[in-house]
Amino acid sequence: MTTVSPASSAASQSSASTSQAGLIADYELFLSILTTQIQNQDPLDPLDSAEYTSQLVQYSNVEQAIKQNQNLEEIIASLATNQSMGYVSYIGNEVTADASTTTLSGSKASWSYSLEEAATGNFEIRNSGGSIVYSGEIELDAGDGTFYWGGQTDSGQQAVDGLYTISFDMKDASSRPETVKTTVSGIVDSVDWSSGEAVLKVGSQEFPVSSVVSVARPS
Repeated sequence: MTTVSPASSAASQSSASTSQAGLIADYELFLSILTTQIQNQDPLDPLDSAEYTSQLVQYSNVEQAIKQNQNLEEIIASLATNQSMGYVSYIGNEVTADASTTTLSGSKASWSYSLEEAATGNFEIRNSGGSIVYSGEIELDAGDGTFYWGGQTDSGQQAVDGLYTISFDMKDASSRPETVKTTVSGIVDSVDWSSGEAVLKVGSQEFPVSSVVSVARPS
């Protein structure tokens, strides 16, 4: 069964709502000050018409700013919906992607790989900010395999759930560099936005949509 998780836009909506609340507060404060000023002006020395007009223009500008902010919120929401619907088109199609980035969830993460010759070397796992969180030495046999990670870091802490990228620096028995391929192909089962970025799920593998290198109809 295919599933789609709704795009998370709570942060942007909260920011927009805060900005709008600030504009409305300024608007109401300005109106209150202007009204009080008119009510308490000296009848023998009334407010200069030019100054009054200038304040009305400011009043109008604040009102327009509030309306523009509301229109921008609607546009942003519409764009987010259109983008989300675009990602839905991946479901049911066959994709090939660079699977060096996957999702750590519930202390579980894994990467599928393949290499032509057995090799030894080092690996590094980086978080979404590019910082190394876990590294070490490794020996890999020729052919296909899976690298499993429980989320432990070099400092002995537990890494938070999210996207992590693995890289290898390997050499074969003759000390020649050996490339570890982490591409994966398969039918997309679901799309998830809970991490803040669209993530595709193919079988047991998860990777961001930005890593997709090709899309095709299932053969």
